[in-house]
Amino acid sequence: MDLDKVSNPSGGVPSKKRSWKADKLGSMGSPIFSEAAEWRAEAQRAGKIVINLGIGAPDEAPAEDIRRKLSEAVLRADAYKYPGTEGTADFRERCAEWVKYRFGAELDPAAEILPLLGSQDGLAHLAQAVCNPGDLAILPDPGYPIYAGSLAIAGVTPWLLPLREEHDFLPDLAAIPDEVWEQAVFMLLNFPGNPVAALADYEFFEKLVALAKKWNVLIVHDLAYSEMGFDGHRPHSVLEVPGAKETAVELHSFSKSFNMAGCRIGFLAGNAEAVGALRELKGHIDFGAFEPIQETAVYALERAMSAPESDRGVAALYERRRDVFVSALAAEGWHVRKPGATMFVWARLPESWTNGESDRSSKSFSRELMRQEGVGSIPGSAFGAQGEGYVRFSLVREEEALREAARRIGRFVRSAER
Repeated sequence: MDLDKVSNPSGGVPSKKRSWKADKLGSMGSPIFSEAAEWRAEAQRAGKIVINLGIGAPDEAPAEDIRRKLSEAVLRADAYKYPGTEGTADFRERCAEWVKYRFGAELDPAAEILPLLGSQDGLAHLAQAVCNPGDLAILPDPGYPIYAGSLAIAGVTPWLLPLREEHDFLPDLAAIPDEVWEQAVFMLLNFPGNPVAALADYEFFEKLVALAKKWNVLIVHDLAYSEMGFDGHRPHSVLEVPGAKETAVELHSFSKSFNMAGCRIGFLAGNAEAVGALRELKGHIDFGAFEPIQETAVYALERAMSAPESDRGVAALYERRRDVFVSALAAEGWHVRKPGATMFVWARLPESWTNGESDRSSKSFSRELMRQEGVGSIPGSAFGAQGEGYVRFSLVREEEALREAARRIGRFVRSAER
């Protein structure tokens, strides 16, 4: 730009107010999480003892031996160099070994595994790596907010795929128009999911991979809750399907599986071209995961692979909490759908709340529940238009706190009937 040719009619004073906030930030999704924090602060100022079942943050620490491994690793004097975006060979190899152990899928550790600073790192940046501005991607509705937020950053257009209760929150793949398949660069799905704990069987993934190959669409499967299956169910990986690597990548997280949320470690696995694209992008924007954390993640995977079959890891804890909370809500008169996986209860709002009144939204339910009873939740509308009419509770408190939360919720729901 030739600055000498820029006219400034105000004689040196800028002619308009300048903003230092990009417009695209307003397209990144609902601000409900910050609003929920404000509701919580308001309730605490009013003297409420808050039971926050809003944010899905594990309340348990990693196992003591995992913590000890990390503490030993960080004391090494040679641990503080730049780690490198590609990660250590040991980390990649152990991730590939675990995927084969857990799902029977073969991966090339050098080309088909990429360490992430948590799976959200991959979710936030993948669209920028595999798409151009103006491209189209298929997203679930309701879905985790960063799904749509990442597209806003990348300038990619979302096509929303509804997940409805009458279909067990699985998408109707046959209802996607051919022109959408033709235009789409990737489809993002999440089974078992957040906010809905939908479970997809192997046959679903077979159909999905076949369609993706037919239309040359990349499947992006967010499998952050792979180790949180209940009632004997073990969640499936899309990579179990023969040939899936030709058209799919999958994100894995240590946050939920091993209570390592603060460590910020995960990995992307699958199609080498897509993995390589994200590796190239991340080579420009970060220097990789701290090596002691990678070493600890390796130890956690080895520990999981050597555990007896009866050791269900974190799943046993959350299954007990699910049973306690759902039963306690039922005792209060609110019968909600029992999730088959994850750390979330996705509950249709009670009829006594909606009651045909226009202001009785999922957002107003969550707001008033916190204000009146000090129980945190996230309104379904925060996850997309299809989420209206539902509310999400996170099973991130001990069992007695969940019972107390259910008692307060029952009191709140009954008060809405009057």
